[in-house]
Amino acid sequence: MCWQAFALARWIELAVKHITSADNPQFKALLKLAQSSRERRLAGLSLLDGVHLLQAYQARHGVPEQIVVSSSGEASAEIQMLLRACPDANTLLLNDLLFKQLSSVATPTGIIAAIKTPRRETLPAKLETCVILDDVQDPGNLGSILRSCAAAAIKQIFLSKQSVNAWSPRVLRAAMGAHFSVEIYERIDLIALARAFPGRVLVTQMKAAHSVFKADLTGPVAFVFGNEGAGVSAALTKCAHESIAIPMNAATESLNVAAAAAVCLFERVRQLQ
Repeated sequence: MCWQAFALARWIELAVKHITSADNPQFKALLKLAQSSRERRLAGLSLLDGVHLLQAYQARHGVPEQIVVSSSGEASAEIQMLLRACPDANTLLLNDLLFKQLSSVATPTGIIAAIKTPRRETLPAKLETCVILDDVQDPGNLGSILRSCAAAAIKQIFLSKQSVNAWSPRVLRAAMGAHFSVEIYERIDLIALARAFPGRVLVTQMKAAHSVFKADLTGPVAFVFGNEGAGVSAALTKCAHESIAIPMNAATESLNVAAAAAVCLFERVRQLQ
């Protein structure tokens, strides 16, 4: 065993708390967080399940509130590297059976971290080109939209009060670390936001007369995307400066909201080049 591996093993032995019983109070608290969105909201915490999410968080924000490692995951080179990068973290070691109860994935990678949820529920001082989501419900759709926003250099994303929780485990998995490259504002009054936005507010609608490919997207723009079934509300549509559509085959009923967002965002990227 090399010296670094020996030092890490020694650190784990001395500094990490080993939990083997489901009756342990710390395990019970973690289990509540894993199973209940209400518990996560009350505690102000979110759970990052997997190496990639923790790497994305650690690269931008440093040490999480707590790290939980499985017995089998302890041997992973990637997990060992993460533990070395967070020597001051409150770290627990669980046997594989207990760890699996906490994990939200079918095949756990062996590491979970608890972080303080970055709650933003008021408008920022300066509004920039952004994405506005009106009652988007599907976690996979929201995660994909966040990834597209991060890739298209859109920093501000605003969610209505009825939208899916942006920090749920399913959204976190779907976004693959994009949460830590953008600013997510939840439970926002979208009507007030649209009225306050300093640029143009564009609503996406299936039967809109204007194509997104002909719209001028080079200035400050707020893209509005709606609920998977109902679309953008009538009240929010009235606040828009223009309605735009994505041209498609007439036999196609509609585009998935995440796909529609990607098309619009990257048309803006194209126009800015």
